[in-house]
Amino acid sequence: MLFIKNAMIKTMAGEDIKSGCILIDNGKIQAIWPNIAQPEGATIIDAGGRLTTPGLIDGHSHIGMWGEGSGWETSDGNECVDPVTPQLRAIDSLNPRDEAFANAMKGGVTTVGTGPGSANVIGGTFSAIKLVGSRIDNMILKQDFAMKIAFGENPKGVYDEQHKSPTTRMAIAALIRETLFKAKRYSDELLEYENSTKEDKKMPSFDMKLQALVPVIRKQIPLKAHAHRADDIFTAIRIAKEFDLLLTLDHCTEGHLIVDELVKENRYIFVGPTFGSKSKLELQNLSFETAKVLSDAGLKVSIITDAPVIPQQSLALCAGFAVKAGMNEEKAWKAITITPAEAMGVADRVGSLEIGKDADIVIFNGDPLKDIASTVAYTIIDGKVVYKEGE
Repeated sequence: MLFIKNAMIKTMAGEDIKSGCILIDNGKIQAIWPNIAQPEGATIIDAGGRLTTPGLIDGHSHIGMWGEGSGWETSDGNECVDPVTPQLRAIDSLNPRDEAFANAMKGGVTTVGTGPGSANVIGGTFSAIKLVGSRIDNMILKQDFAMKIAFGENPKGVYDEQHKSPTTRMAIAALIRETLFKAKRYSDELLEYENSTKEDKKMPSFDMKLQALVPVIRKQIPLKAHAHRADDIFTAIRIAKEFDLLLTLDHCTEGHLIVDELVKENRYIFVGPTFGSKSKLELQNLSFETAKVLSDAGLKVSIITDAPVIPQQSLALCAGFAVKAGMNEEKAWKAITITPAEAMGVADRVGSLEIGKDADIVIFNGDPLKDIASTVAYTIIDGKVVYKEGE
């Protein structure tokens, strides 16, 4: 049993509690209120009035897919020999012993969505995971929460170098459509077989790629679209509408230029990585104002690091830069807590401090969205202290 007292609690589920307590048992939040009787036998953490928030969440990352400080030996995020690889699963590449996990927890990050890169047109599934543990199977919140697809320069460049299709935006869109048509037919045939007496029907021949796309076709998980440029964003939306699919817009670098159109579509948006140079042509409109403009318009915006592009532990710093660019501070906090949790389908467990939810909690020395010198005093996952400053 763990008892946190004298905390300035940002619940992300209602009003802040200026001086409150949190009671934790069996990894869950049991009580949260300005005044709770201190239970006997509990481990006590006196927050001393410090800011206490839900564990930070990054909804688009590649942590564990590329090792820190290494090369091809730990480069396991892109299978660059086939542009269509929906059968790939993030969990089979994740290495939780990589130092990036410990570094992220020191920055207050407790949950991430991580998965394949954007070399392939269809790259495989993303997983929502906790960052503490040595065996990935025990760290999973949601094994397959989205199917990665990619538009623009990344897949174009990878396959142009190999002198094979797709090398144009037309071919990228056509390849996605072709695969989705096949997956829709495969799913329909499976449903027909499942709903039959099975005596007069033959089960369709197993296809691992198409099988992986069945949850997408049946709207159980969204397509997770890597799209920076406005025209690529619209192509992703066009394809999702053609097949009546769920869709999130990831990176969305030129989203602020087409905000009125995006409001009509009302999709979850993951903005970033915004800190850094404009490393390619489709980033020419890169700006921290994107998150402000989209969130001001009422869209549900998550801020991302795209780690290792930006180190995972810098998530709060990115939210702080968005606030500096004019983003509403409360919306910026939501963009690294409850909003990505909702977008990944794990908000029933993480993203806010509420009774019954996982006890994933961060106690800060200062406010990381206002003060770059702020540090993390405690990171708690499932009710256990996984990082304590100075230890």
